[in-house]
Amino acid sequence: MEPLILDGKRVATEVKESLRLRVSALKEKGIVPCLATVLVGDDSSSETYVKMKGNACRKIGMESRRIHLPKETTTSELLRVINELNSDDDVHGILLQHPVPKHIDERAAFEAISIEKDVDGVTSLGFGRTSFGFGEYPSCTPAAIMNIIDYYDVSVEGKHAVVIGRSPILGKPVSMMLLNRNATVTTCHSYTENLAEIVSQADIVVAAVGKPNFIKGEWVKEGAVILDAGYNKGNIGDVDYDSCYEKAGAITPVPGGVGPVTISMLLKQTVDSAEKTAELLKKSS
Repeated sequence: MEPLILDGKRVATEVKESLRLRVSALKEKGIVPCLATVLVGDDSSSETYVKMKGNACRKIGMESRRIHLPKETTTSELLRVINELNSDDDVHGILLQHPVPKHIDERAAFEAISIEKDVDGVTSLGFGRTSFGFGEYPSCTPAAIMNIIDYYDVSVEGKHAVVIGRSPILGKPVSMMLLNRNATVTTCHSYTENLAEIVSQADIVVAAVGKPNFIKGEWVKEGAVILDAGYNKGNIGDVDYDSCYEKAGAITPVPGGVGPVTISMLLKQTVDSAEKTAELLKKSS
């Protein structure tokens, strides 16, 4: 039996269509949702990502404000820019493009982002709130994974989910979000022993390891749901798609799976923030 293809493009299109309506409603109130992206240095991949996010904003009527700083920028100079954006009432979301040059304290820069504008879910406070189950702006890739799960009505409660990867903006938060949905979660990483055996027990597999074609079909339980959050050179995911396709009950493609939904979650959370601003203005008027 063919697996269900979890089509991220379809999910993202529907999210963005609903956002267009919400953006239009905000504009009628005099508010234009604005995402500020901060890029430090001249990394070509980062420039491409920032451009993609800017284009995505404009397509649904949002404003995209791009701040491009030279690679010589110091931590204190970056913090000054972030604090200016925190204080700007016309900015509803702040995204600091990763990675920054090595001489910058990236964690300090992330922590400087106001929790009300942390639409990319990079602050420790945002992670803590997500873990407790009341985070408004979780990291965007975990939010995308959960959105795909909801869109396709994938059963999570009581299931064994194996997350391969433990980064603070992907593996860890998606583990917490699945746990908050009453899944039994095993988080694996580079020190995990008997990884293939653990993956073989999973009803849900989240691949977030950053290694192309890492998860093999022979590891996967028949009928498992596979969500591939990897994106490697050559449009290759962390899952060996062809071999896993043979075993899966449902699977995300790469490209066209988690990636498009991740960007739509960034837009959604910026619009959410703008709507909160509108509510505050309404109460104060």
